[in-house]
Amino acid sequence: MVIDVTDDKFEEVVLNSEKPVIVDFWAEWCGPCRMVGPVVKELSEDYGDKIVVTKMDVDSNPNTAVKFGIRNIPTILFFKNGEIVDKQVGAVPKTILASKLDAIL
Repeated sequence: MVIDVTDDKFEEVVLNSEKPVIVDFWAEWCGPCRMVGPVVKELSEDYGDKIVVTKMDVDSNPNTAVKFGIRNIPTILFFKNGEIVDKQVGAVPKTILASKLDAIL
């Protein structure tokens, strides 16, 4: 399951999670973001309850995007224990995202 996260819920859902979390920063108008979206959904299904998968619309939630220096989208941040442990900017194949996830599990 992919969770839509907001500025208000970011700390609760992402930073306080006991599981590794990926956050897909995206926007409706972003073509590459629409390519990454289905890949992120597949990862949530593949990894099940081992990870938390979230998406954040940067237009609706600018505070968190600014806080983490998101300048290009799509950007996927990988969190573990409330800390950023990896980052991927731009559309990439599922295998690359999966290998980054495997490294933090």
